[in-house]
Amino acid sequence: MAIKATIYNATVQLSDIDRGVYADHPVTIARHPSETDERMLIRLLAFALNVPADNDHGALEFAKDMWEADEPGLWQKDLTGRIVHWIEVGQPDEKRLLRASARVDRVSVYSFSASTPVWWKGIAANLTRARNLTVWQIPAEQSQALAALAQRTMELQVTVQDGAIWVGDGQRSIEVAPLRLCGQQG
Repeated sequence: MAIKATIYNATVQLSDIDRGVYADHPVTIARHPSETDERMLIRLLAFALNVPADNDHGALEFAKDMWEADEPGLWQKDLTGRIVHWIEVGQPDEKRLLRASARVDRVSVYSFSASTPVWWKGIAANLTRARNLTVWQIPAEQSQALAALAQRTMELQVTVQDGAIWVGDGQRSIEVAPLRLCGQQG
């Protein structure tokens, strides 16, 4: 019998001063049996950093990347159902990124492993034509610290100001400083 997903519930209290986005977002996350707390919290961080101010042009949603090979970690679809923003978590291969880049307006990657520099060095030159691609590296010690915030029910405060990101749960607060490896900000 297959192991089922574990359901996590989070409220993300977002104060993104840089983008002028302020809202509480109740989120239900189906965590794949092979997914780590670290990866799940990076998905939540990617959600917070990309959620639109309103859903007038479509909502940002968690996709089924670990269950469905043709889906990313998150995506934003416009009101017609067309994917406009494809968000990967981890270290996808260059073919996957080029395919996504050709289909959507924006592609973002949030890589968090200590091996990110090696992965990126191996594929960066092959992705120069993907002008709509932005790649972020979350330092491994910061992503591991985020993992400690994982609970079945979470209330997380995410504050973004002047490029600095703080994630807290009321008891602990972690500064996250993503390094842009490729692409334009915003």
